[in-house]
Amino acid sequence: MICSATSEPQLKAIANEIETRLKEDHAIRPSTIDGFPGSQWIVLDYLQVVVHVFHRDKRSFYSLEDLWGDALRLDWEVAVTGR
Repeated sequence: MICSATSEPQLKAIANEIETRLKEDHAIRPSTIDGFPGSQWIVLDYLQVVVHVFHRDKRSFYSLEDLWGDALRLDWEVAVTGR
């Protein structure tokens, strides 16, 4: 999974929310977390799924989507719930 943030605080918030939701809702923890907001790229490795959270500029620079050009691309929008 690849997603973008527009700032370092947003990048950290996205990664933290993914980690928190998977841990609290599904008892799933990442095997590895790498990167930090200052690097503008955080990777959460859940073995079956690897989550890349990029700052928008870094995502464009690394262009991981080009490595997987034949993969199915999904646009994902989630309704906000009152948690």
